[in-house]
Amino acid sequence: MSILQLENIVSGYGSMEVLHGVSLNIEDGKIIALLGPNGAGKTTLLRTIFGVVKPTQGQVLFKGSDISGTPPEKMTKKGICYVPQEGNIFPTLTVQENLEMGAFTREDDWRLRMEEIFEFFPSLTDRRKSSAGELSGGMRQMLAIGRALMVNPEVLLLDEPSTGLAPVLVDHIFERIAALNKQGVTVLLVEQNAQALSAADKAYIIEGGENKAEGSAEELRNNEEIGRLYLGR
Repeated sequence: MSILQLENIVSGYGSMEVLHGVSLNIEDGKIIALLGPNGAGKTTLLRTIFGVVKPTQGQVLFKGSDISGTPPEKMTKKGICYVPQEGNIFPTLTVQENLEMGAFTREDDWRLRMEEIFEFFPSLTDRRKSSAGELSGGMRQMLAIGRALMVNPEVLLLDEPSTGLAPVLVDHIFERIAALNKQGVTVLLVEQNAQALSAADKAYIIEGGENKAEGSAEELRNNEEIGRLYLGR
């Protein structure tokens, strides 16, 4: 069953059109990888889903309802959270304060949820009173994901969480994403790292703002032409 659908999305910035009719089908409870070269429109697509960019054509459907152009703060309340590649933490606040900021739309008691996130990312626990700006790149990514999880999202949009990380940290990030998915969170994962295909159930490739390929992650991982054109093999 689909939880999120994009139907012929056209969007961009001002007069610059970036996406030219992109369509995706995100199944509930799955990890979907979105790959493509730099400038393909991957980040713009996530920003369009989350309401940061409004589509000029097409629809974004969440559980069958049109949510196209809904403001980000309302997207969060609906159950969709977005973790951008950069600027995804408050460096002058502590780790705990960052998580508290993630709960700003909640009106109930979120303290138990914060402790659950510290359990999920145990390396953050000893740093909870430390400035987030002092964290390593991998720990920053964990904190950014943890902050998004404070509202118990149904869908998590992740923009290249492995960028700039050492291989051992990349492995850890993907392991945590898989564990999160097993808890029932649907993940749309934008990546250039081919390892994303090992973590995903299905994958899409876009280039030049258009759909180029789709299929099971295993099919695309084993496709020699896809590997040569898009995965650096």
